[in-house]
Amino acid sequence: MVVLGMLFVCTVVPVARRTRPPRRTVESMRIVIAGGHGQIALRLERLLAARGDEVAGIIRRPEQADDLRAAGAEPVLCDLESASVEEVAAHLQGADAAVFAAGAGPGSGAARKDTVDRAAAVLFADAAVRTGVRRYVVVSSMGADPKREGNEVFDVYLRAKGQADAHVRGLDALDWTILRPGMLTDDAGTGLVRLEANTGRGPIPRDDVAAVLAELIDTPATTGLTLELISGSAPVSVAVKSVAGN
Repeated sequence: MVVLGMLFVCTVVPVARRTRPPRRTVESMRIVIAGGHGQIALRLERLLAARGDEVAGIIRRPEQADDLRAAGAEPVLCDLESASVEEVAAHLQGADAAVFAAGAGPGSGAARKDTVDRAAAVLFADAAVRTGVRRYVVVSSMGADPKREGNEVFDVYLRAKGQADAHVRGLDALDWTILRPGMLTDDAGTGLVRLEANTGRGPIPRDDVAAVLAELIDTPATTGLTLELISGSAPVSVAVKSVAGN
């Protein structure tokens, strides 16, 4: 691995497991997040770092690194649109869990919906399989459908997300959970959500999405579930335990 001012760049050299931080009430984990500079990812990184986990966030641009460090995460410079599965797998070495939270963003065109929301998601999942990282959580989208018809950008986006989700579901080597939030807002999180297989549409603060993701990472009993998420009346931990059958 090549280090440039504490910013890690893509190589095919395996990364040794790092010394873990002081333990929290359960064993701390090393978690790698694709799309590490996204609005949900930065919130998730803060939560995971605060509870004692070791977090790495994959980013495309070096200037994003300081924001990850401020969130308590290790910045990893790697372009998922051009990297090989071997390069991505090198950054997953030693991880206990992986989260795909990358997205082309609302201002992007149809081409990048395919290269990021589908192809990068497939690449990251395949790299997790290659590395033996079983726990795998996906930030998808409500309405994602691999057979979505239409050629509008939003149709392409939902089709890309659906195709990526279908790929993950077909990987027996992953203990996957797919989370499909409703309409994302920047309102302060309430910690009260509705998390079910089908919730119907509704808003959800990004704060609460991050809180649910943190809880899902720690709840392998949600493996094999595709869940929708909107604001509701159940505390995050209660909502996750409920869908996990606890």
